[in-house]
Amino acid sequence: MKISEIKFGSLLTYTPRGSEPNHSESRTVMRNLKNDVVLKSGILMSERIAQMIKSNLNDYPFSDYFNENTILIPTPKSSLPQKDDLWVPQRITSALAKNGLGKNEECLFRETPLPRSSKVSAPNRPKASQHYDSMRIRELLFKPKEIILVDDVITRGATVLGAANRLAEAFPDANIRVFAVMRTISNSNEFSNFIDPCIGTVSLIGIDASRRP
Repeated sequence: MKISEIKFGSLLTYTPRGSEPNHSESRTVMRNLKNDVVLKSGILMSERIAQMIKSNLNDYPFSDYFNENTILIPTPKSSLPQKDDLWVPQRITSALAKNGLGKNEECLFRETPLPRSSKVSAPNRPKASQHYDSMRIRELLFKPKEIILVDDVITRGATVLGAANRLAEAFPDANIRVFAVMRTISNSNEFSNFIDPCIGTVSLIGIDASRRP
């Protein structure tokens, strides 16, 4: 892998720990996102996220990530694709494209399945290089200049770092960044609100990915 650091933006946060009402609320929002539920308003969570970004884009630090010419590429699931599977990053990219925030291109896919990070202990979670090795690119008929790799939740960032390296190999002239709807705040004492837009970096430290903030 040639890329050891990549920029990311995110809109929401959640904390897996903590007993305060706002901690619990953040976990509810996370589950709504991971399952792309239909909200009380009658729209999907993915569509609500896209609408929020469109309505408030100029107020967000990642405002330059999205425009009608941006190429939005959903991050593959850890498992191999199956018919009728829920693929939340794809739902998000579709909603963003529908709202004029880019063009959806599903050109990145998982060739070899990997364990879900949530199902294994931290030391055994797949590394960025394993994600890179497990992914392939479907050829596009054009050379994108601006790519946003879209994911639902980012923790350490190993998946997106591996994916970004695979994209950089196929599209060496493209500016590649990451947008994850939600980022994990492991320490509940550092959590403030589930709406907390930011930009940051994912870096390769040894063989492990590290996200800041």
